[in-house]
Amino acid sequence: MKAMVLKSFGGPESFQFLDVPKPMPGTEQVLVRVHATSINPLDYQVRRGDYADLVPLPAITGHDVSGVVEAVGPGVTAFAPGDEVWYTPQIFDGAGSYAEYHVAAQSIIGKKPVSLSHLEAASLSLVGGTAWEALTVRAALKVGESILIHGGAGGVGHVAIQLAKAIGARVFTTVREANVDFARSMGADVIIDYEKEDYVDAIIRETDGRGVDVVFDTIGGNALSRSPDALAQLGRVVTIVDIAQPQNLVQAWGKNASYHFVFTRQNRGKLDELSTLVDRGQLRPHVGAVYSLADLALAHALLETPNNGLQGKIAIAVTP
Repeated sequence: MKAMVLKSFGGPESFQFLDVPKPMPGTEQVLVRVHATSINPLDYQVRRGDYADLVPLPAITGHDVSGVVEAVGPGVTAFAPGDEVWYTPQIFDGAGSYAEYHVAAQSIIGKKPVSLSHLEAASLSLVGGTAWEALTVRAALKVGESILIHGGAGGVGHVAIQLAKAIGARVFTTVREANVDFARSMGADVIIDYEKEDYVDAIIRETDGRGVDVVFDTIGGNALSRSPDALAQLGRVVTIVDIAQPQNLVQAWGKNASYHFVFTRQNRGKLDELSTLVDRGQLRPHVGAVYSLADLALAHALLETPNNGLQGKIAIAVTP
Protein backbone atom coordinates (compact mmCIF):
# COMPACT_ATOMS: atom_id res chain seq x y z
CA MET A 1 0.00 0.00 0.00
CA LYS A 2 1.02 3.63 -0.38
CA ALA A 3 1.73 5.64 2.75
CA MET A 4 3.34 8.89 3.82
CA VAL A 5 6.22 7.84 6.05
CA LEU A 6 8.00 10.16 8.45
CA LYS A 7 11.67 9.19 8.31
CA SER A 8 13.02 12.10 10.35
CA PHE A 9 11.56 14.96 12.38
CA GLY A 10 11.53 18.35 10.71
CA GLY A 11 9.62 20.35 8.12
CA PRO A 12 6.91 19.19 5.71
CA GLU A 13 9.61 17.81 3.39
CA SER A 14 10.35 15.14 6.02
CA PHE A 15 7.53 12.94 4.64
CA GLN A 16 8.30 10.29 2.01
CA PHE A 17 5.61 8.71 -0.21
CA LEU A 18 6.47 5.00 -0.05
CA ASP A 19 5.17 1.49 -0.63
CA VAL A 20 4.81 -0.30 2.72
CA PRO A 21 3.27 -3.64 3.76
CA LYS A 22 -0.51 -3.70 4.10
CA PRO A 23 -1.52 -4.33 7.75
CA MET A 24 -3.67 -7.28 8.81
CA PRO A 25 -6.34 -7.21 11.53
CA GLY A 26 -5.76 -9.12 14.74
CA THR A 27 -8.21 -10.18 17.45
CA GLU A 28 -11.04 -7.61 17.81
CA GLN A 29 -9.41 -5.43 15.17
CA VAL A 30 -10.78 -4.01 11.92
CA LEU A 31 -8.94 -3.36 8.65
CA VAL A 32 -10.17 -0.15 7.06
CA ARG A 33 -9.59 1.11 3.53
CA VAL A 34 -8.89 4.77 4.26
CA HIS A 35 -10.86 7.11 1.99
CA ALA A 36 -9.95 10.35 3.76
CA THR A 37 -7.98 11.82 6.62
CA SER A 38 -7.28 15.42 7.68
CA ILE A 39 -4.66 17.74 9.15
CA ASN A 40 -4.58 18.96 12.76
CA PRO A 41 -2.05 21.04 14.70
CA LEU A 42 -1.18 17.80 16.50
CA ASP A 43 -0.02 16.39 13.15
CA TYR A 44 2.58 19.03 12.45
CA GLN A 45 3.64 19.06 16.10
CA VAL A 46 4.37 15.32 15.83
CA ARG A 47 6.14 15.81 12.48
CA ARG A 48 8.50 18.51 13.72
CA GLY A 49 9.47 16.44 16.79
CA ASP A 50 7.54 18.02 19.66
CA TYR A 51 6.73 14.52 20.94
CA ALA A 52 9.86 12.74 19.72
CA ASP A 53 10.06 10.57 22.84
CA LEU A 54 6.60 9.14 22.07
CA VAL A 55 6.96 8.58 18.31
CA PRO A 56 9.60 6.05 17.21
CA LEU A 57 10.80 6.54 13.63
CA PRO A 58 10.13 5.67 10.88
CA ALA A 59 6.44 6.32 11.52
CA ILE A 60 3.13 6.63 9.72
CA THR A 61 1.36 9.49 11.51
CA GLY A 62 -2.10 11.05 11.13
CA HIS A 63 -5.08 11.21 13.47
CA ASP A 64 -8.32 10.94 11.49
CA VAL A 65 -9.86 8.11 9.48
CA SER A 66 -12.98 7.86 7.39
CA GLY A 67 -13.25 4.79 5.21
CA VAL A 68 -14.76 1.39 4.53
CA VAL A 69 -14.20 -1.86 6.41
CA GLU A 70 -12.27 -4.31 4.25
CA ALA A 71 -11.76 -7.17 6.72
CA VAL A 72 -12.33 -7.99 10.38
CA GLY A 73 -10.32 -10.06 12.81
CA PRO A 74 -11.49 -12.74 15.25
CA GLY A 75 -13.96 -11.51 17.85
CA VAL A 76 -15.24 -8.51 15.88
CA THR A 77 -19.02 -8.33 16.18
CA ALA A 78 -19.82 -4.65 15.65
CA PHE A 79 -18.64 -4.33 12.03
CA ALA A 80 -18.59 -6.22 8.76
CA PRO A 81 -16.83 -5.70 5.42
CA GLY A 82 -18.47 -2.88 3.50
CA ASP A 83 -19.41 -0.80 6.57
CA GLU A 84 -18.55 2.89 6.35
CA VAL A 85 -16.71 3.92 9.50
CA TRP A 86 -14.87 6.83 11.10
CA TYR A 87 -12.56 7.24 14.08
CA THR A 88 -9.38 8.70 15.54
CA PRO A 89 -6.48 6.23 15.75
CA GLN A 90 -5.00 5.74 19.20
CA ILE A 91 -2.69 8.72 19.69
CA PHE A 92 0.98 7.80 20.24
CA ASP A 93 0.12 4.12 19.96
CA GLY A 94 0.75 2.49 16.59
CA ALA A 95 0.45 3.57 12.99
CA GLY A 96 -1.62 6.58 11.99
CA SER A 97 -3.91 7.46 9.11
CA TYR A 98 -1.59 8.76 6.38
CA ALA A 99 -1.90 5.50 4.44
CA GLU A 100 -4.28 3.61 2.17
CA TYR A 101 -5.14 1.09 4.92
CA HIS A 102 -5.34 1.26 8.70
CA VAL A 103 -6.00 -1.29 11.47
CA ALA A 104 -7.80 -0.28 14.67
CA ALA A 105 -9.55 -1.86 17.63
CA GLN A 106 -13.31 -2.13 17.12
CA SER A 107 -13.85 -0.33 20.45
CA ILE A 108 -12.70 3.04 19.05
CA ILE A 109 -14.53 2.84 15.69
CA GLY A 110 -17.97 4.28 14.91
CA LYS A 111 -20.40 4.00 12.01
CA LYS A 112 -19.88 7.04 9.77
CA PRO A 113 -22.80 9.49 9.76
CA VAL A 114 -24.68 8.84 6.51
CA SER A 115 -25.09 12.54 5.74
CA LEU A 116 -21.34 13.22 5.84
CA SER A 117 -18.92 12.55 3.00
CA HIS A 118 -15.66 10.79 3.85
CA LEU A 119 -13.84 14.12 3.59
CA GLU A 120 -16.26 15.70 6.06
CA ALA A 121 -16.21 12.76 8.48
CA ALA A 122 -12.41 12.71 8.50
CA SER A 123 -12.49 16.43 9.29
CA LEU A 124 -14.66 15.85 12.37
CA SER A 125 -13.39 12.77 14.18
CA LEU A 126 -10.49 14.23 16.19
CA VAL A 127 -11.71 17.82 16.53
CA GLY A 128 -15.25 16.66 17.30
CA GLY A 129 -14.05 14.21 19.92
CA THR A 130 -11.83 16.87 21.43
CA ALA A 131 -14.62 19.45 21.61
CA TRP A 132 -16.99 16.85 23.07
CA GLU A 133 -14.51 15.86 25.77
CA ALA A 134 -13.73 19.49 26.61
CA LEU A 135 -17.27 20.86 26.75
CA THR A 136 -19.47 18.00 27.91
CA VAL A 137 -17.15 15.83 29.99
CA ARG A 138 -14.65 18.24 31.53
CA ALA A 139 -16.40 21.64 31.55
CA ALA A 140 -19.85 20.03 32.00
CA LEU A 141 -21.40 22.92 30.06
CA LYS A 142 -25.12 23.26 30.80
CA VAL A 143 -28.21 24.75 29.20
CA GLY A 144 -28.37 28.49 29.84
CA GLU A 145 -24.67 28.90 30.69
CA SER A 146 -22.23 31.02 28.72
CA ILE A 147 -18.92 30.09 27.12
CA LEU A 148 -16.02 31.93 25.51
CA ILE A 149 -14.38 29.90 22.75
CA HIS A 150 -10.97 31.18 21.72
CA GLY A 151 -10.28 30.60 18.03
CA GLY A 152 -13.80 30.07 16.73
CA ALA A 153 -12.77 29.77 13.08
CA GLY A 154 -10.31 26.93 13.65
CA GLY A 155 -10.77 23.18 13.39
CA VAL A 156 -11.77 22.58 17.00
CA GLY A 157 -13.23 26.06 17.49
CA HIS A 158 -15.86 25.96 14.76
CA VAL A 159 -17.05 22.56 15.99
CA ALA A 160 -17.09 23.76 19.61
CA ILE A 161 -19.36 26.67 18.67
CA GLN A 162 -21.90 24.28 17.15
CA LEU A 163 -21.65 21.86 20.06
CA ALA A 164 -22.12 24.61 22.65
CA LYS A 165 -25.19 25.88 20.81
CA ALA A 166 -26.60 22.34 20.67
CA ILE A 167 -26.17 22.14 24.45
CA GLY A 168 -28.07 25.40 24.83
CA ALA A 169 -25.32 27.80 25.87
CA ARG A 170 -24.73 31.42 24.94
CA VAL A 171 -21.57 31.44 22.83
CA PHE A 172 -18.88 34.12 22.68
CA THR A 173 -15.91 33.61 20.38
CA THR A 174 -12.74 35.40 19.30
CA VAL A 175 -11.78 35.58 15.61
CA ARG A 176 -10.07 37.89 13.14
CA GLU A 177 -12.21 40.31 11.12
CA ALA A 178 -12.05 38.07 8.04
CA ASN A 179 -13.70 35.24 9.99
CA VAL A 180 -16.54 37.16 11.65
CA ASP A 181 -19.18 36.03 9.13
CA PHE A 182 -17.94 32.44 9.30
CA ALA A 183 -18.19 32.37 13.11
CA ARG A 184 -21.69 33.82 12.87
CA SER A 185 -22.69 31.11 10.40
CA MET A 186 -21.51 28.48 12.91
CA GLY A 187 -23.95 29.93 15.47
CA ALA A 188 -21.87 32.21 17.69
CA ASP A 189 -23.97 34.76 19.58
CA VAL A 190 -21.27 37.35 20.27
CA ILE A 191 -18.22 37.62 18.03
CA ILE A 192 -15.14 39.49 19.24
CA ASP A 193 -12.57 40.72 16.72
CA TYR A 194 -9.49 40.22 18.87
CA GLU A 195 -7.38 42.49 16.65
CA LYS A 196 -9.66 45.45 17.38
CA GLU A 197 -10.89 44.83 20.93
CA ASP A 198 -9.60 43.20 24.08
CA TYR A 199 -11.73 40.11 24.66
CA VAL A 200 -11.84 40.61 28.43
CA ASP A 201 -13.32 44.09 27.99
CA ALA A 202 -15.88 42.72 25.55
CA ILE A 203 -16.92 39.87 27.86
CA ILE A 204 -17.30 42.15 30.88
CA ARG A 205 -19.41 44.56 28.83
CA GLU A 206 -21.62 41.90 27.25
CA THR A 207 -22.24 40.07 30.54
CA ASP A 208 -22.80 43.18 32.69
CA GLY A 209 -19.65 42.45 34.64
CA ARG A 210 -20.52 38.84 35.51
CA GLY A 211 -18.18 37.00 33.14
CA VAL A 212 -18.71 33.68 31.39
CA ASP A 213 -19.18 30.28 32.98
CA VAL A 214 -16.64 28.51 30.77
CA VAL A 215 -13.56 29.54 28.79
CA PHE A 216 -12.37 27.09 26.14
CA ASP A 217 -8.77 27.71 25.05
CA THR A 218 -7.70 26.38 21.64
CA ILE A 219 -4.95 28.93 20.93
CA GLY A 220 -2.50 29.00 23.83
CA GLY A 221 -0.39 32.06 24.56
CA ASN A 222 -1.48 33.84 27.74
CA ALA A 223 -5.08 32.59 27.55
CA LEU A 224 -4.82 30.65 30.81
CA SER A 225 -3.54 33.57 32.86
CA ARG A 226 -6.01 36.07 31.37
CA SER A 227 -9.08 33.83 31.37
CA PRO A 228 -10.00 34.47 35.03
CA ASP A 229 -10.49 38.15 34.15
CA ALA A 230 -13.38 37.10 31.90
CA LEU A 231 -14.67 34.32 34.15
CA ALA A 232 -17.66 34.21 36.46
CA GLN A 233 -17.40 32.92 40.02
CA LEU A 234 -16.95 29.12 40.07
CA GLY A 235 -16.16 29.24 36.37
CA ARG A 236 -14.26 26.57 34.47
CA VAL A 237 -11.30 26.92 32.10
CA VAL A 238 -10.59 24.13 29.62
CA THR A 239 -7.51 24.01 27.41
CA ILE A 240 -6.36 21.63 24.70
CA VAL A 241 -3.04 23.42 24.20
CA ASP A 242 0.30 21.97 25.29
CA ILE A 243 1.44 24.21 28.15
CA ALA A 244 5.03 25.13 27.30
CA GLN A 245 5.53 28.07 29.67
CA PRO A 246 4.40 28.62 33.30
CA GLN A 247 1.54 31.08 33.72
CA ASN A 248 0.41 33.06 36.74
CA LEU A 249 -3.02 31.80 37.81
CA VAL A 250 -3.42 33.87 40.96
CA GLN A 251 -6.48 35.61 39.51
CA ALA A 252 -8.17 32.21 39.20
CA TRP A 253 -7.98 31.80 42.99
CA GLY A 254 -10.28 34.78 43.55
CA LYS A 255 -12.81 33.34 41.10
CA ASN A 256 -12.74 29.85 42.66
CA ALA A 257 -12.01 28.67 39.13
CA SER A 258 -11.30 25.12 38.06
CA TYR A 259 -8.86 24.28 35.27
CA HIS A 260 -9.05 21.26 33.00
CA PHE A 261 -6.29 20.08 30.68
CA VAL A 262 -7.69 17.89 27.91
CA PHE A 263 -5.90 15.19 25.94
CA THR A 264 -8.71 13.55 24.03
CA ARG A 265 -9.43 9.85 24.56
CA GLN A 266 -10.65 7.52 21.85
CA ASN A 267 -13.92 5.59 22.16
CA ARG A 268 -16.98 4.73 20.08
CA GLY A 269 -19.48 6.32 22.45
CA LYS A 270 -18.15 9.80 21.78
CA LEU A 271 -18.42 9.27 18.01
CA ASP A 272 -21.99 8.01 18.36
CA GLU A 273 -22.96 11.15 20.31
CA LEU A 274 -21.45 13.33 17.58
CA SER A 275 -23.26 11.30 14.91
CA THR A 276 -26.57 12.01 16.64
CA LEU A 277 -25.93 15.75 16.45
CA VAL A 278 -24.93 15.44 12.79
CA ASP A 279 -28.13 13.51 12.02
CA ARG A 280 -30.19 16.22 13.77
CA GLY A 281 -28.57 18.92 11.64
CA GLN A 282 -26.91 20.53 14.67
CA LEU A 283 -23.31 19.78 13.74
CA ARG A 284 -21.35 19.78 10.49
CA PRO A 285 -17.62 20.20 9.92
CA HIS A 286 -16.43 22.83 7.49
CA VAL A 287 -13.83 21.63 4.98
CA GLY A 288 -11.80 24.67 4.00
CA ALA A 289 -9.34 22.93 1.66
CA VAL A 290 -8.69 19.48 0.16
CA TYR A 291 -5.35 17.91 -0.81
CA SER A 292 -4.33 14.47 -2.04
CA LEU A 293 -2.21 12.17 0.13
CA ALA A 294 0.69 12.71 -2.26
CA ASP A 295 0.48 16.45 -1.53
CA LEU A 296 0.42 16.03 2.25
CA ALA A 297 3.52 18.20 2.68
CA LEU A 298 1.75 21.12 0.99
CA ALA A 299 -1.21 20.73 3.35
CA HIS A 300 1.09 20.73 6.39
CA ALA A 301 2.87 23.83 5.15
CA LEU A 302 -0.43 25.63 4.65
CA LEU A 303 -1.76 24.82 8.12
CA GLU A 304 1.47 26.04 9.72
CA THR A 305 1.38 29.36 7.85
CA PRO A 306 0.22 32.19 10.16
CA ASN A 307 -2.94 34.01 9.05
CA ASN A 308 -3.40 31.52 6.22
CA GLY A 309 -7.04 32.46 5.67
CA LEU A 310 -8.27 28.92 6.37
CA GLN A 311 -11.64 28.29 7.94
CA GLY A 312 -12.40 24.90 9.47
CA LYS A 313 -10.27 21.93 8.43
CA ILE A 314 -7.89 20.75 5.70
CA ALA A 315 -9.04 17.36 4.44
CA ILE A 316 -6.84 14.79 2.69
CA ALA A 317 -8.33 12.59 -0.04
CA VAL A 318 -6.55 9.25 0.31
CA THR A 319 -8.81 7.53 -2.21
CA PRO A 320 -9.32 9.92 -5.14
